Amino acid sequence: MFGLLVGAILLIDPAQSTATFSVQHIFVDRVEGKVPIQRGTVTVPDGSFVPTHVSAVLDATKLKTDDDDRDGVLQTSDWFDTKSFPTWTFESTQITPTADGFIMTGMLTIHGVSREEVLNVAASETRAGRLYHATGKVDRHAFGLKRTQLDPAIGSFVDITLDIRLH
Repeated sequence: MFGLLVGAILLIDPAQSTATFSVQHIFVDRVEGKVPIQRGTVTVPDGSFVPTHVSAVLDATKLKTDDDDRDGVLQTSDWFDTKSFPTWTFESTQITPTADGFIMTGMLTIHGVSREEVLNVAASETRAGRLYHATGKVDRHAFGLKRTQLDPAIGSFVDITLDIRLH
């Protein structure tokens, strides 16, 4: 026998999970937005908060920043080109436990470009289920987004926060 991993594949609850971002913008200090999580799974061994695998799909076509005009511009080929690339995906490749959670490395695909990114994750459990709070920072230019005339006014690095509830 090859030592079977005992555990469960749990589903991310899209209705109670959020993926948010924040980027420096000289005209309004920071722009914040949300990208809905369509679906995802977290494989967790019995008795552990630290998963062995995580995957998620986000719906880039429903990205919201609380400004309809800006949201429309972000959907165009100058930015995320959501007609060609309607989803963003994440697939973990390595998960390392830490004193207060874990560090998760994985392949993030945005705008058709896949890059290895790192998230710092804290875990907790309530009566409603397991909760994960992940943070990271990505370079928006590394994902093949075109540079535009507004580029000097917008920061290169985007802060990402994920609050995930499993069911």
